Amino acid sequence: MALRDNAIVAYAEAKHEMRSGRDVWDYAGEILDALLERSGLEREEIDGVVFTPSATGAKTPMWSQSCLDYLGLETNFTDTTDLGGCSATGGIARAAAALDAGYCETIVLINADTPSTEDNLIMRSFHHEWADPEGLLGPPGAFGLLSRRYDHLYGLDLNALGKMAVAQRDHAVLNPNAVEKLRQPITVEDYLNSRMIADPLRLLDCVMMCDGGNGFVMMSKKRAREKGYSRFVVPTGYGERTNYKLAQNDLEPTESGHRAAGEKAFRQAGITPRDVGSFHPYDDFLIAMMIQLEMLGFCKPGQGAAFINETNLHFDGDLPLNTSGGQISAGQAGLAGGGTNLVEAVRQLFGEGGERQVKNTANALVTGIGWIPYGRNWGSSTALVLTPDA
Repeated sequence: MALRDNAIVAYAEAKHEMRSGRDVWDYAGEILDALLERSGLEREEIDGVVFTPSATGAKTPMWSQSCLDYLGLETNFTDTTDLGGCSATGGIARAAAALDAGYCETIVLINADTPSTEDNLIMRSFHHEWADPEGLLGPPGAFGLLSRRYDHLYGLDLNALGKMAVAQRDHAVLNPNAVEKLRQPITVEDYLNSRMIADPLRLLDCVMMCDGGNGFVMMSKKRAREKGYSRFVVPTGYGERTNYKLAQNDLEPTESGHRAAGEKAFRQAGITPRDVGSFHPYDDFLIAMMIQLEMLGFCKPGQGAAFINETNLHFDGDLPLNTSGGQISAGQAGLAGGGTNLVEAVRQLFGEGGERQVKNTANALVTGIGWIPYGRNWGSSTALVLTPDA
């Protein structure tokens, strides 16, 4: 068996909310109920669950078990995919591996987090010793440094970044699940005039924390057909890389593991960047998406802005970009945020994008970014190619 022998037969997503006041397990329960309703499965048929960790519940040492307890599930297999923003895409690969190995027959994947209501995240690692004392407080500072490095090497075309911001915001306006505050159109001028956060990062470069959740049901394609599912989405290529070129003291921080992860995912799927129907990159900051375009081979390093300026990124364009608005314009539900772009890709391949439905549903490319090391690029990179009923 292989990755492509498995299928995503159902998906669900909660409304993104700022300071919802809800508990993380409340969102998880909402997602589970929605998945059972959409898939037509009985609760007893779920014998495997894959969770992403929660920034809210990170202090709980047995996250999977406590989540199962709250959801009232008894399983043969459970896992927590602890890859930060790569957890949702990484969870798909791990669920497929568990199905291939025969550990279970029906897996639910649940991503839920409520950081804007209660954030108990403690970073530890190098942060207390090296980053916090110097005033590098959180991802905006790290991505500000990354943007400054990119500007030094290639020059930073702010209009190109603004074009991405506008495209994603236009998509969020069409997405009823996006944070309501963000469902307002913007212009490139709005982006350029937004206040500075971590020079050269502006406010509209940055993601906004919120509460939310999303999830999926997976099983083998054989079982999906036996159960009568007429439509499903298949993972056909996956690549993952953590600590890309870590051992090199002269590592260039504008390079990321997406170079290696993307090559592997494209090779498995049998496609090239030119074949991608829609692109759903992890988007905590605009600069991250431009670097991913370069690392994945859509263009050469330093040519991301030129590629963006030449490409229609809207849902009806050449390369639809994060058609839900992405995390920047739909909201980042903490460590469940990686599922926001993933669930949109699945939705599009099901042909259920509504007003923002893309034309090319031959495939979709989804990526993840996980954790921010000190003075380097992000630590984990994932790339996942999906196709409808392959």
